[in-house]
Amino acid sequence: MQRRPLHGVLLLDKPLGLSSNDALQKAKWLLRAEKAGHTGTLDPLATGLLPLCFGAATKFSQVSLDADKAYEATLKLGQTTTTGDAEGEVLDTQPVSVTAEQIAQVLAGFLGLIEQKPPMYSALKHEGRPLYEYARAGIEIERPSRQVTIHSIDMLSWQADELRIAVRCSKGTYIRTLGEDIGRLLGCGAHLSALRRTASGPCQIGEAISLDALAAMTEAEREDMLRPPDSLLQEWPALRLEASEAARFLTGLRRRLLPRPATDLPHVRVYGPEPGAFLGSGHVTAGELIADRLLSPQEVQSLLAPAPGLAA
Repeated sequence: MQRRPLHGVLLLDKPLGLSSNDALQKAKWLLRAEKAGHTGTLDPLATGLLPLCFGAATKFSQVSLDADKAYEATLKLGQTTTTGDAEGEVLDTQPVSVTAEQIAQVLAGFLGLIEQKPPMYSALKHEGRPLYEYARAGIEIERPSRQVTIHSIDMLSWQADELRIAVRCSKGTYIRTLGEDIGRLLGCGAHLSALRRTASGPCQIGEAISLDALAAMTEAEREDMLRPPDSLLQEWPALRLEASEAARFLTGLRRRLLPRPATDLPHVRVYGPEPGAFLGSGHVTAGELIADRLLSPQEVQSLLAPAPGLAA
């Protein structure tokens, strides 16, 4: 297959049973793209939003990794498993006797900054190996707790032993662990039976496309689904430079801004004078614009004359 340079972001609705890397490779093959990467894994048992970066957009995948996430999760009350989800063996079964008021009270207790211990069945590494490899070998590794933030947590529905919740949280939050902790505080135990990611930063699941729908499109239609590389940075302030200043910025030179911004800016997206001339990202300190991640001149030129789906 003839690969080609493509630059943009595809919002994929990952299907059940497929790993994030498998989903990435299928999308990369359909688009005949040279370079691609995903922005954080979703377990095979999870579905939903998986932003995929192509070409120049891969330079900004960390932005999506660091962004807040939103999920819809289904908890099986009254049953704990070895993995904290439906893949594991059942450890214990308890009767479920809870009220809506008890559920609401328990959920409210997780709002804000909380301590969470990563599960053994996770991709976190210990001495170069993912924790799930140790777990499968029956080896327990000590994991320090870490702080995560639950911005919101709401009950979507509850019937007998099935509880559906919506969660908006910081990066690094394990919904499996959250589900287990909810079950523990309810006194009946729980495990995660289904998970769907609905948002990542400014990206929403309603804007995503399935692999089947992507496969049914023509090549031109697939390209139309790509968003420009700066779409992951839309929550950052934007700066537009004149042509001569844009050229200096692309070489990595610092530039003093006039008028000087009132405050430092930890993240900015930077553009040249032409529409769609995205140059990269930077930050502003003491009135100076300092480059962080830069597009190459060739990448900038490709965005100035984009395929139909890449118009900024």
